[in-house]
This record gives sequence, C-alpha cells and structure tokens, in this order.
Amino acid sequence: MNGTKSLPVRPHDYERKHSTPMAPPFMVSAPGKVIVFGEHAVVHGKAAMAAAISLRSYLHVTTLSKSHRTVRLCFPDIGLDHTWDIDDLPWDVFGKSLKKPRYYDMVTSLDGKLVEAMQPFIEEVSETEPPEKRKIHQAAASAFLYLFLCLQQPTTPAAIWVLRSTLPIGAGLGSSASICVCMAAALLKQIHVLSGPHHDQPDGEVETQLERINRWAFVGELCIHGNPSGVDNTVSTRGKAVLFKRVDYTKPPQATPLNAFPELPLLLVNTKQPRSTATEVAKVGALKKKYPDVTEKTLDSIDQVTMSAYKLITSDSFDPKSQSNIEHLGDLFQMNHGFLVSLGVSHPKLEHIRELIDYADIGWTKLTGAGGGGCAITLLKNHVNSSRLAQLQDEFEKAGFEEYKTTLGGDGVGILYPAVLKNGSNEKGGEEINLQKFLRAEGADDIERLVGVGVREKRPEWKFWRVSDSS
Repeated sequence: MNGTKSLPVRPHDYERKHSTPMAPPFMVSAPGKVIVFGEHAVVHGKAAMAAAISLRSYLHVTTLSKSHRTVRLCFPDIGLDHTWDIDDLPWDVFGKSLKKPRYYDMVTSLDGKLVEAMQPFIEEVSETEPPEKRKIHQAAASAFLYLFLCLQQPTTPAAIWVLRSTLPIGAGLGSSASICVCMAAALLKQIHVLSGPHHDQPDGEVETQLERINRWAFVGELCIHGNPSGVDNTVSTRGKAVLFKRVDYTKPPQATPLNAFPELPLLLVNTKQPRSTATEVAKVGALKKKYPDVTEKTLDSIDQVTMSAYKLITSDSFDPKSQSNIEHLGDLFQMNHGFLVSLGVSHPKLEHIRELIDYADIGWTKLTGAGGGGCAITLLKNHVNSSRLAQLQDEFEKAGFEEYKTTLGGDGVGILYPAVLKNGSNEKGGEEINLQKFLRAEGADDIERLVGVGVREKRPEWKFWRVSDSS
C-alpha cells in the first residue's frame, strides 16, 4: 500500500500542465436542502417536506494522462487533501468472495468485506490532524473510495477531484448528501452511463438518470452516516421539493417528488449554535411519553400544516407571484414554527432571529431541521425593501449569526461538460474553468461568481436533468 498524504493545496501547484489529458475537465454541482415543513413529526410517522436551496457543492474533475496512476481527493474548504495510488487500491477484493456491483444495481447496504479492505486506505487519510477533523475527512474519503471502487476499474485513468462548496457544513443543510450526489454523478459520467441532460430528453429517460445518481449517492451517505433516511440525497439529486413519510423504519421513506414546486426567495440564517439532532429528537420522545395525548395532537397539527402546504403548492391555482398565495404559505411557516416551539425544540437564538424579522416585517420565519440551534428560514414577502434587508444583515452580524440570501426549490444535480463558461470572457469558446482558477476562488461569493449555476443570473452552459411539472 502506497497512499500518500498530499501537500497542502496551492493553486500554483497546478500551473504546470499535467501533459495532455484524456478527457476535458468537467464539473458537477448539487444543492443543499432545508426541511420546509414537518420537522420532528416525521420521526413519528407523519409527513414532512424538504426542498432544495441554491447553496451548492461544486466538484471539478481533471482527468490526467496515461503516465499518471493516482487519484487525488481535495476538499480545500475543510483542509482535506489525499492521494492514493490506483494500482495499490484493494481491487482484488472483487472476484474472490465479493461480486462487484454493476452501475445499475440497487445497493441498499454496505458490503462489510469491501469496507474492511478499504480500512487501511482510509486510516492513512489526515492521520496527523486532530481527531474531530480527521473524522470528517475520513468520512468523506470513505464515501468517495467506496463509490470509486464499485464504479471504476483498476485501469481507470488518473484524476484530480476538487470539491468546493457554498454550503456551511454541519448546519443541517444536507452538505454531505450534496457532496455524495456530486461524486456519484461524476463517477457515472466518467464511465459513460449517464445520458443527457438535454432539453428534449423524455421524462422516462430523465427519471432513469436521476434514479441512477440517487441510488449511488445514497451508498455514499451510508458510508458517512450509517443509517441515512435517503431524503437528503433525493432532494439534492432531484431538486425542487419532496414530500416524504416514513411509517416502517425497516424500509426507505415514501417520497413524492414535487416537480411543480416554485422557486421562492429565501433568507437563511445560521445561528452557529451547535446542536444535536439526537438530543432534540429524544426531547420530543420524552414529552410524548409524559403527555402522550397532547403531544400526539401537536404532531398531528404539524402534519396538517405540511399537508395544507402540499395541497396549496400542487393546486392548479397556485401562483408564486400572488401575494395571497405567498401569505398563505408564510402563515403555514409561522404555524409550523409555533408548534415546534411548544415541543421545546427552539432556542433563544432562533427566537431572536424570528423577532428581528417580525419587527422588520419582511417575511415569515421558522426553524428548520432538528432545532436547538442550527438554522432559521424566512420566506420573503414580495418586493422587500433592500435597505431593510441591509439593516437586518447588520443586526445578524452583531448577534454573531451568518446570513445567506438564497432561493428555495431550485434545480437538482447539474453538469458542466466541458468545464467552460462564457463569464464575459474573450477566450475563444468561453472561459475554461481549470483547476488553478477553481482553487483560487476565495469563499462562497467567489465560487458563485466563477462557477455558480446561476443564483444571480442563469448560466445556460450548466445542464440539468429536469422532469416536467406534469410528471
């Protein structure tokens, strides 16, 4: 075994061309998510709704020439940088006692023999880093390596995989699922088993591509979380929104895609207050045990809020530009939040955000996710005054919060092949987004300006697998 810890990534490391590549550099992007309705109730068999947000992960893949035999995984935003020798990886585990899965297989659990064979290659990742950082790095590396070994061959070309993100990590916004969707889509693209995306692709064919990506993204989530629900990767793959319910915990949740979910302006504020999902879930469980009837009625009320939102959004008369429709949705935001407060899963910092927004009268706010800290989301009213937003941003900064202006219900996984964007460039055919440029981007705003799928303005070079609204 000859895995090597790479030196810290610096853009100038890549100034020299790695000889002529076998394929052009390309990029894949996938969104994070928020729970819009139904937190905690979903744990008790009720429905919940999750939607994509425009904060995203961006994965850049550079294929190297035949003279190279390494795969380098680099996530500079979290300080991960590791290189493996492809020929040294445990390919021999397949064929002895383990059948290699095919790209179209449904994989619902990890194979213990492959996990065991990978272990020495994972343990060498970031081995000198502090335990908490090492744990994050090794989780990401294990997801990548498991997918890489399942989907690639020992003869696979060398490549450099660089991931950047505009998503905060550990804030309950599905950052790990977003990364897994990017890795799954890029690996499937490399082995030429994804068709499209293109604008006249039939819905059935689009569904096949999305399902293929989603299945393998779920396998990546298994590596990171052990027992994921599958909701985060489904939203990240498909975009828009998903209504989901989990009645039988031995099976995946029932998920209903909401292909007609509109793109809506959203203010997302991160309290930066650490929280534990398990602690908040246990809190509601204890309350239900203590006051079963009242707690069950509260959970039923949350379920009714979720289903009311579902009926509103899927009705033929729903118009996201209509003030009354947005007000209806906003009222449901506030009701959902009120029920969560009564279950004891809010936090003074979340309430402070809600108070500031209520006072500014710019929208409707609720906590998202487990609560106890984490993030709050605000559905903005139509035609919000920009000076009020600027004033609020100052208030959030003073309180130590992080604010993100984003959208709800945008596209899912997308691909930029080759990695070329117009960007107002004079370069013939557009500006190639090479490794140096991608690594030089400093922070979320820079990443968004350089390669963003188009929060500020749509970039037609990015292509998405989109299912028609009527499906």
